[in-house]
Amino acid sequence: MINKIVMRRFFAFVLLLVSIIFSSSAVATYRDGKYIKISKEKLRDKIKGGWAGKVIGCTYGYPTEFRYCGTMLQDYIPIRWEKDDISRCVKKTPHAFDDVYMNLTFLEVFDRLGLEAPVDSFALSFANAQYGLCHANQAARYNILKGIMPPMSGYWKNNPHADDIDYQIEADYAGLMTPGMINSCAIVSDSIGHIMNYGDGWYGGVYVGGMYSLAFVYDDVEYIVKEALKVIPSQSKFYKCMDAVIKCHKKNPNDWKQAWYAVERDFSTDLGCPDGVFKPYNIDATVNSAYVIIGLLYGKGDYGKTIDISTRCGQDSDCNPSTAAGILGTIIGYDKIPEYWKGDIESVSDINFIFTSTSLNKACDITYDLALKMIERGGGSIEEKDVSIVYQVPKSVKFEECFEGIRPTSIVSINKTILQMEQPICFEGTGAVFRGRISGMDHDYIAEVECYIDGKLIEKALLPDLYTTRRPELFWFFDLNPGKHIATFKWLNPQEGMSVNFTELVVYDNSEVRLFCEKCFLMSTIL
Repeated sequence: MINKIVMRRFFAFVLLLVSIIFSSSAVATYRDGKYIKISKEKLRDKIKGGWAGKVIGCTYGYPTEFRYCGTMLQDYIPIRWEKDDISRCVKKTPHAFDDVYMNLTFLEVFDRLGLEAPVDSFALSFANAQYGLCHANQAARYNILKGIMPPMSGYWKNNPHADDIDYQIEADYAGLMTPGMINSCAIVSDSIGHIMNYGDGWYGGVYVGGMYSLAFVYDDVEYIVKEALKVIPSQSKFYKCMDAVIKCHKKNPNDWKQAWYAVERDFSTDLGCPDGVFKPYNIDATVNSAYVIIGLLYGKGDYGKTIDISTRCGQDSDCNPSTAAGILGTIIGYDKIPEYWKGDIESVSDINFIFTSTSLNKACDITYDLALKMIERGGGSIEEKDVSIVYQVPKSVKFEECFEGIRPTSIVSINKTILQMEQPICFEGTGAVFRGRISGMDHDYIAEVECYIDGKLIEKALLPDLYTTRRPELFWFFDLNPGKHIATFKWLNPQEGMSVNFTELVVYDNSEVRLFCEKCFLMSTIL
């Protein structure tokens, strides 16, 4: 009797051990160069699932965008979802789909010029498009229109928004056209992603594209999130933040708010974006990418839960669920997206997105054709009903870092026009960003303003009033010698009815900054 009990316990232990072993290695992984065959029908279905997910996520999160900064949308706060929301959004608030039409700008260049299209073609199409832009995108547009081409258009010393979310929200095309070929995806993103971003801002797009690429060959969300991270250098802040979320999920897989708190505690400091420094507002790619994978991990493959969690994390809460919904849509394919979430998407699937000549269905067709070409370029083959993909094991891209060795140390309100600035602006540090804008009734006007630091001409800037071509900040520089500095400005072409408005000064240094004020209008000390 005792022997039977012992034997039963022994076999129970063996079964438990086997189940643990199999559950920890349940994902059948592929080696580098492995041929993976999938049907053309499945390839199309996954591509459509990705693009449809972008549309669904944008629609769901759009009403909450940046309404919750530094805080989450608590569970009791309702978020609308009705069957006709997608068509209503497409027709009445088409600007909500900036995530989509930005992607389509690059997709259309590939469609027109092929896989060998030079990066300048992407940059010029992006810079001359009619849509309005913000942050890293707008700074890059200004740079390109002034002759600063990629990769320097996205480099942080030329673009103080380089760590922002911009390429993260427009890199979906790269993963959707490189199924199972994550390193090819990173190569595509190397040239195009550096149009507007650098460092952690660039990594946001590389990582998102990588998750899309893996979504064609794996269906395990946790594995995709973790495996795609291998393409990011482990010493980067971006990697450390995503890794922290993954570890939080492993430790406590049922409470997404614990991961959210960890991100806020350890990674929410925004060093770059002048809109977010010293403020709860955060459009940094690191934080917002973390919200994407919080949705994916804690959503556990449930489509609605995934979108909802990414939205409730706050900040850029339409872009993040859009990305999460696109990745999950690629994993499961369009046909398996619940009808509840598809809503009436089919009724608008042939309507071109604003500022483009491409609809949802056309985007799927273009992406499918590009994917076939990329598969062949990667050594795969195209058959009558199937494709054979040569799988790529992720390899880390190069390490980059924005704002290396410096940090913002103070922000000071100016709120004066250039004509009201009777005294010079004095500050102490190695860098400064002067925020502001041109305003007036003549939207074709371009102000010519010279900036002098310590009596030396630093830059003569051409500053448009027009929203689409404006410079996000008036002036910025990060290479000053340590110590005290005096900034003065000259307006070379003043025009009645127009003004040059200075709003804030953001000071950078590698130590604490003290503003001195013997002859300055800034009569306070900021630490």
